[in-house]
Amino acid sequence: MADWVLHVDLDQFIAAVEVLRDPSLRGRPVVVGGNGDPTERAVVATASYEAREFGVRSGLPLRTAFKKLPDAVYLPVDHALYEAASADVMAVLRSFPVVVEVLGWDEAFVGASVDDPVALARSVQAAVLDKTGLHCSVGIGDNKLRAKIATEFGKPAGVFRLTRENWAEVMGHRPTSALWGIGAKTERKLAELGLATVTDLATAPVDALAARFGPRMGPYYRTVAQGAGDTVVSATPWVVKSRSHEKTFQQDLASLEDIRREVVALAHQVAADVVAEGRPVVRVGVKVRFVPFFTKVRLMKLPAPTSSADELAAAALVVLDRFEHGRAVRLLGVRAEFSDDDVEPKPSPSTYQ
Repeated sequence: MADWVLHVDLDQFIAAVEVLRDPSLRGRPVVVGGNGDPTERAVVATASYEAREFGVRSGLPLRTAFKKLPDAVYLPVDHALYEAASADVMAVLRSFPVVVEVLGWDEAFVGASVDDPVALARSVQAAVLDKTGLHCSVGIGDNKLRAKIATEFGKPAGVFRLTRENWAEVMGHRPTSALWGIGAKTERKLAELGLATVTDLATAPVDALAARFGPRMGPYYRTVAQGAGDTVVSATPWVVKSRSHEKTFQQDLASLEDIRREVVALAHQVAADVVAEGRPVVRVGVKVRFVPFFTKVRLMKLPAPTSSADELAAAALVVLDRFEHGRAVRLLGVRAEFSDDDVEPKPSPSTYQ
């Protein structure tokens, strides 16, 4: 038997859970986000495949989604419902003789020693559908990176295998943004070096990459393009790395005094979560979305770990002062990050998006 990594990814998870709650939504364009009111300021959390055909995607402002698709069904986000559905799916995965590493609500790595990983993937899909009513796609790989990328080729509700043997054939001609962890900004920077495809990046001189992206990230990008990755799937409970709260304002905030007041309020909300988590915070971040839709994030390391609401609020204000103010603000967020070295964290799921 050989060792395999499977990446199980639930298809249109949030929308699918909403359809299970209300079967009359099946086959209709469904958009989930904010309070479910497309006239309010909020962003799309997820959209059904029927809505995606009209260009509605996660992260799109709800108002923009409404302009594209006014006849869609708009629903509010229901974190508790999605957490419960996710827990049911993960329980199904753990019913197999495999190792399950939860990545979030809608995805997990599965480590297995089997002769036929495709048969296992099909069995997983059937069990998840039977027990939860949800469809999933499964990527099969000889490491986590390849399994994760393979899933995209299997969507929706399919299975795809990506290994060292077919990596160059499947991925070589694709743009670098097809790689896990390389977004549009990095893709543009790579293009400036003449590196447009995965093969270009996989064969690029390490020195040139290190000079452009640094001694750690430069070589890392080349390694990713070669399909190399971690093969160990760990059953260690997934641990939340941060707690945060955001608020979108229906009316822009123009006064710095109002902005500071809202940041303090958000910091106190975050502090309540931090206390419940039972772990001190080592970094505090502030997110500001200026009018019309210009978002910046700043982060600060604290002088000492803390769970104090007042200290978190004070730190958030210090971070806030690092922004260039002058534009009105439409969204604020405060994030508290826990230490990467925590060895006894509380294994609870995160509702932060």
